[in-house]
Amino acid sequence: MRLSELQKNVPATVAGVVDAVADDAIARRLRELGFVAGEPVRIVALAPFGGDPLLVQIGSTRFALRRSEAARVTVAAADGAGA
Repeated sequence: MRLSELQKNVPATVAGVVDAVADDAIARRLRELGFVAGEPVRIVALAPFGGDPLLVQIGSTRFALRRSEAARVTVAAADGAGA
């Protein structure tokens, strides 16, 4: 499942980041920010009227991500929740 598909406040674990193209700068930056396999992640809040951007917490740090950026992060929801 993609991070952009995860429901608000559902705990999940990062599975990886998808590179859209070779040497993908956005995917590289997401990894630098801590979106690496095994890290706990959850969506804290959604913007009104379409939910873009998303407020995402990874570990103890929060980031605002565009929905298109969050779609690059694959996650596994805890206990199969969040779909």
